[in-house]
Amino acid sequence: QVQLVESGGGPVQPGGSLRLSCAASGQPFSDYAMGWLRQAQGKERDVVAAISWTGADTVYADSVKGRFTISRDNAKNTVYLQMNSLKPEDAAVSYCARYYTKWYGPTRLISEYTYWGQGTQVTVSS
Repeated sequence: QVQLVESGGGPVQPGGSLRLSCAASGQPFSDYAMGWLRQAQGKERDVVAAISWTGADTVYADSVKGRFTISRDNAKNTVYLQMNSLKPEDAAVSYCARYYTKWYGPTRLISEYTYWGQGTQVTVSS
């Protein structure tokens, strides 16, 4: 039983910031790498950022390096994505997802994230 619930999406102007949150339940949260994935209009889904089960290791898509920061608070069973300097290209449905196996990752291989939340819409427009 895995339940992932995203929040924090919404409209923002270019150059603005949002922080996405993902609340996890029904799993040993701290045993799994977690990722943020997104699907923009007309584009394939992509792993934007991911973080190891301890939070010690992270990976990012090149398009968001230096602008986005993934973090987690295992005591709260929550993973975050701080998004700064947002661009219109960042508009997408953003999903929180759990890695398929314990104590491994993170990676940017989308097929390895087997549990997804419902998504939260990020809209970037002036």
